[in-house]
Amino acid sequence: MSIFNTGINPLKKTKVIPVFLTITDDYAKYAAACINSLMQHANPERNYRVIVMYDRLSLRNRLRLRNLVTKNCAIQFNKMKYNLYMQIIVRYCAKRSGSGDFFARPVYYYRAFIARMFLQYDKGIYIDSDTILTGDIGELFDMDLGDNVIAARPDLKVAMVPEFIDYVEKGLGIPHKDYVNSGVLLMDLKKLRKIHYITRMTDLIKEDADLVAPDQDYLNTILKGKIKHLGKEWNCQPEGEDPKGAKLLHFNLSKKPWYHDDVACGELFWEAAKGTGFTGDLMREKESYTEEDAAVSAEQIKALIEKAAGLAQVKEPLLKTPE
Repeated sequence: MSIFNTGINPLKKTKVIPVFLTITDDYAKYAAACINSLMQHANPERNYRVIVMYDRLSLRNRLRLRNLVTKNCAIQFNKMKYNLYMQIIVRYCAKRSGSGDFFARPVYYYRAFIARMFLQYDKGIYIDSDTILTGDIGELFDMDLGDNVIAARPDLKVAMVPEFIDYVEKGLGIPHKDYVNSGVLLMDLKKLRKIHYITRMTDLIKEDADLVAPDQDYLNTILKGKIKHLGKEWNCQPEGEDPKGAKLLHFNLSKKPWYHDDVACGELFWEAAKGTGFTGDLMREKESYTEEDAAVSAEQIKALIEKAAGLAQVKEPLLKTPE
């Protein structure tokens, strides 16, 4: 075992709750707050393992993240390999880099590899690095998926924007109330392996369709009709809804507490960041964030909405639903 992997051995009989994050160096400081909050709210009677899937994560950042381990919460680091599937994803993203596309980075697709890479687990949780826990994530792990492949929350931002509703319903052929956000996923990994999810996704990627949120669009298309809906408590986006009763907060899109002062529940993020060793990095990032940066972000959101409106004009769905 690498010196960077600490704590509970996932191959032993002790039941471990695996929680996956996918990051690069620029996400490490946010992931630290996320991981710290998870460990602060973990049930002391259970065992957890945070598995960080990464590319370009410095030695210094791995050491700082490793220091967050507790008695019953371990950390494991797995560097992504440049295999055939990854090559397809990298080429797809390269075509979109520089275009202002929010999702033109391979890191957004790493979650699709979880089932294939971690055969020792039958079930797992994925969470974005811009989330923090306010409850025990073990409660999410215990949820019964029934016949579904994953559980995720319907996307709040889609439901709030008419252009996104049209894009999802006309461009993807999915009722907008069924279209889910991919930032928090409870996954039946056995079923994902059985349907060869990563192969299906890369087959769709090779079609080179122009999409608004490709990684999320692929997920919704491939697993259409096989997704259980999570309630607000497991993917609450405090900008736009009441966080009362939430067990996981998601600072989605551009309204981030490490950029702005007036973010709903921002104080909970900063509380989670305390003691991680990344607070200074976060403060420097906040101090360097300018009005020009905010304007660029607003223009990117506007461009995304305009793109969605244009793509909604198609006569047939942009992606073919796999058989």
